[in-house]
Amino acid sequence: MPRTLLKLKKRTQPGVGQGSLAIVEARKRLTKLPEELARHPEIGALKITRRGKPVLAVMSWDLYESISETLEVMSDPEMMAAFRQGVRDLEQGQTYPWDQVKRELDF
Repeated sequence: MPRTLLKLKKRTQPGVGQGSLAIVEARKRLTKLPEELARHPEIGALKITRRGKPVLAVMSWDLYESISETLEVMSDPEMMAAFRQGVRDLEQGQTYPWDQVKRELDF
């Protein structure tokens, strides 16, 4: 594992935005960052800093898509209403057995 990511993992808790790199270091490692983030998804997004202040976030494409889809769902009132109803149904035990669902959907 590259030394910089090893240091990041030791210093931070897993999660989005927990690692950070100076912009000079990020520039040197830009072509290797996709593989490093893929090998260590617990890092989430890397905060890129200039003179100690955050200026960019670098993340895997999968993480970006996940965040974008989540924001899309959360910005749609109908989708959020359906989600909340689903959570209420789960909490009240109003669910269907998986075998029944598969039969009804011809899986």
